[in-house]
Amino acid sequence: MLVLFFIILFHGSLTLASDPDPVFDFCLPNETSAGSSHSSCKNSSLARVEDFIFSGIKFPGKFNGSGFSSTAVNSKVFPGLNTLGMSLVRADFDVGGVNVPHFHPRATEVAVVLEGKVYSGFVDTNNQIFAKVIEKGEVMVFPRGLVHFQMNVGEIPATIIGSFDSQNPGLMKIPTAVFGSGIEEELLEKAFGLSPKELAKLKKRHAPH
Repeated sequence: MLVLFFIILFHGSLTLASDPDPVFDFCLPNETSAGSSHSSCKNSSLARVEDFIFSGIKFPGKFNGSGFSSTAVNSKVFPGLNTLGMSLVRADFDVGGVNVPHFHPRATEVAVVLEGKVYSGFVDTNNQIFAKVIEKGEVMVFPRGLVHFQMNVGEIPATIIGSFDSQNPGLMKIPTAVFGSGIEEELLEKAFGLSPKELAKLKKRHAPH
C-alpha cells in the first residue's frame, strides 16, 4: 500500500510539473556562462534596476507576408526574466494580418488585445473550436499545447500582448511544421489530397527562413 502511495505521488508530481520554482529572489545570468545549459547567477549585489526593465516592445516589428509581426520577450533578450517561469510576446497585425495556427508545447498563453479587433480562437483535442472576435481590453486564454490562431478583422492595425507561464514556451507553426520540415512528399500528397505542383507551392511558401 505504501508503495502504491509513492507511485501515485510521483506520478502526480510529473503531471503537475512546469518550470521549476526559483530558489533565489532572481537570477541574472552570469555573462561568462550565458547561453550555457548550466548558467550560473551573477552576484545579486551587482544587479541594477535596469536589469529588470525591457524597452524592446515599445514599437511594432516589421510585418511578414501574412501581415503579422512578433517580438519575443524572454530571458535571452531580457535577462531579468531568467528562472522566473514566464515570458511575453508582442504581436502586431496589419489590416487582415494573420497569426497562423500554431501551439506552444510548454506553456499556456494569456493574450490581451491592446488595440483593434481580432478573430481569436483555439481547437481542443476533440476538434471543438472556441473562437470569437475580441476587442481592445479583452483577454483570451489558450491552454497549453492546443492549436490556436488570430486574424485582424478590424479596419486598423491590431496589437496583442501574450504572456506565457514558461521561460521557454516553444513555438510550433502548423504550416511550417507540416510543409517546411522535410516530411516525405508522397505522404503529404496523400494526406492532404494535393497534386505535386500544389505541394511544391506550399513547401516553397512555408520553408523555414
